[in-house]
Amino acid sequence: MRREHGIDVLLVSLGSTVGLRRADDELHDALVRAGARVAIARPHPRDPLPTLMLTDLAWARAARSAAAKIVDQRAAVGPRSIVYSTTTAALLWKVPGAIRFDATGAGNRRGRHGLWQRPLERRRLRQAPLLLPWSESALQEAPATARAGDRALVLPVPVEPSGPPAPERDVAALTYGANPTKKGLDRVIAAWRTVRARRAGDAGGGAGPDAGAARQDELLVAGATAEQLQAGGLIEPGEPGVRALGTLAPGEFRELLRRTRAFVCAPRREDYGIAQLEALADGAQLVTTPSPGPYAALPIARELDARLVSDDLAAALHAALEQPAIGYAERAAAAVAPFSRDAVDAVVAEQLLPRLLA
Repeated sequence: MRREHGIDVLLVSLGSTVGLRRADDELHDALVRAGARVAIARPHPRDPLPTLMLTDLAWARAARSAAAKIVDQRAAVGPRSIVYSTTTAALLWKVPGAIRFDATGAGNRRGRHGLWQRPLERRRLRQAPLLLPWSESALQEAPATARAGDRALVLPVPVEPSGPPAPERDVAALTYGANPTKKGLDRVIAAWRTVRARRAGDAGGGAGPDAGAARQDELLVAGATAEQLQAGGLIEPGEPGVRALGTLAPGEFRELLRRTRAFVCAPRREDYGIAQLEALADGAQLVTTPSPGPYAALPIARELDARLVSDDLAAALHAALEQPAIGYAERAAAAVAPFSRDAVDAVVAEQLLPRLLA
């Protein structure tokens, strides 16, 4: 399918979060492996704005500008098709194209936060020649008129084990602290305090812990610093049992997952949950609340161990640490096999690229 000149696919990558950038890079690489010539239009990062309506407008304008620049430069030789990553990237499109999305604005921009975005999104979803939701649940959030016909192809983000299991899972619990309100970090820390007090009571007195035991009594928070957690009123200065790690490189985060007994989260809404799928791929128990949204890991977590999916997050976390299910890591690896890179590559090569180039 490779052509001597021109572009087969232009990927308009909003890239406003780490997860979105990673998903777009994975799609780019899969299309290249399938034989396509791919260009990426990346809007420049935007400064924080006071409202989500303004933020989305700024990103949508930046996406239109970045895409138009490449389309105008290559007018004579392509691109043959365009994929807009997120509905926000497609809101102000100059040229129609496929829309890939983890969630709809109708789902995560409720009330006044999506007054102008939601009606325009409905129109774009109807106009798009192809819809590429990350999950079946994301597709169900789209309007019925957009789902009519045969315009949708579910295309997950690949998730692979990051390496061999650690000799010992010496980290009790790990969570992700970026966007703490949406991710429910306050609920995670409250549950951890309850579990830590209970475990200390169960253990009774004794000598001070060694380094390994200390890690077993810590909640590690990736993606946020101690200063940020304190400024948000989430922890007290010097609070024992909670250690903020700041921003980690992807490899560092995955190495921690291989050492972690429980990855714990309580999102108020989850649009997909790449970190949770990565935790399962690396054998960590997923402890979570039954959060709304197209939460891809939620049904898997329930199937693996229903005790660990509960609004009583402290009880679920205590069960994971004190009464772990036998064979959890092995069953988790099998459950996320449909998200493997080989599986996604097959969908891209056999179904997506022929439809994009048709």
